[in-house]
Amino acid sequence: MNRICVCVGIDAFRRSEQRERTEITMTRDNMEYVADNAPNIEGGSDIANAAETNNGTLAYNCPNCGAELYFDADKQKMCCEFCESEFTTDELAGTNAHESAEAARINRDEYCAHMNEYECPNCGAEIVADENTAADICAYCHSPIVLKGRLSGQMRPDKVISFKYGKEEAVNRFVDFAKKKWFAPKDFKSHKHAEMLVGIYYPFWVTDADTDSTLEANATKVRVWRRGNVEYTETSRYRVYRRGNIHFEDIVTSAYSEADKKMLEGILPYPSDALVPFDATYLSGFTAKKRDIERASLTEEVRGRMNEYAEKLLRDTIGGYSTVNVDRKQVSVMSSHWEYSLLPIWLLTYTPPKKDGKKKKVYTYAMNGHTGKIYGEIPISFGKVAAFCSAVFAVAAPIIAMIGGVLL
Repeated sequence: MNRICVCVGIDAFRRSEQRERTEITMTRDNMEYVADNAPNIEGGSDIANAAETNNGTLAYNCPNCGAELYFDADKQKMCCEFCESEFTTDELAGTNAHESAEAARINRDEYCAHMNEYECPNCGAEIVADENTAADICAYCHSPIVLKGRLSGQMRPDKVISFKYGKEEAVNRFVDFAKKKWFAPKDFKSHKHAEMLVGIYYPFWVTDADTDSTLEANATKVRVWRRGNVEYTETSRYRVYRRGNIHFEDIVTSAYSEADKKMLEGILPYPSDALVPFDATYLSGFTAKKRDIERASLTEEVRGRMNEYAEKLLRDTIGGYSTVNVDRKQVSVMSSHWEYSLLPIWLLTYTPPKKDGKKKKVYTYAMNGHTGKIYGEIPISFGKVAAFCSAVFAVAAPIIAMIGGVLL
């Protein structure tokens, strides 16, 4: 695997089909007759779904899948909603769950002790930087930012991908990108504008999971033939089953607010082999966004993506039928692994010059700090569009007049 994206593999694959019945339809003289020559056959098995996890100050992780556990007062057990495992306090004591939770707390406190938190009083953006990095300008609105104090309550990242190229290279890449946009404003394409690029580490959750996935569908095979003036249609109906152990690797989900999610996911993927264990030295000279989406609130979204990809993978193994209608799909998580990761992004904003005192839209651009992929909406210069239309009309008008004269 060479990139961070959703990659799936399937093994221990099983398939089966059962013919339920065959219908033969005869059409003659606008009359239709149906013959049913086989009984219904029922089959299949259910595999329980898992749901979402919960979160706590001192979080205990499930020994089976790694998701966070919560205490169920009715059952008097620690429960995992992701894989539906249950543990008594004695059973949990026999694992390393408490040691892992305590180690996570220590790592969090140590990480926060060397990080400062900043806030922009103009737009409200929050960023963090190590104690040796001076942050003074907001990357979003270019206003001065103020130091709030030491960072607190933030989890230490597990992995990081460092910036592959520096600011000078990033500026050149953006200018090359902007120059290809014909109708973009002139100042948007300038080096002066591109010099406002800021390198920021953004928070993401990267998830791996092993699942037992099943799919059931109703399918038909249709055969049509004629004898004399009679047309026969044979419809055979099948119950189709598919089941396999599917491994999901590198499901990347933004750990930042919904407002930026589309932009951040637009610059994926990152290379998997570039992920390395986190070290605070990678943050030197850069800032990082403060995570505001916890893992527990993303489990439903991640499970939904796994369901979607599992259905597609299993559905693609079904062939040779006239129609296929999936009516049951289930994904049971056997194990999962989540890593809080920081990924490098060059960020740039553009605000068109104000006219008549009206507030202008702010355009935000993200550049993958490893691959250079850029995502963002391009501003349009209506003056350039008008000039282009005028030029086209000036060239086309004589030709149209000439054609019109010939026709007359």
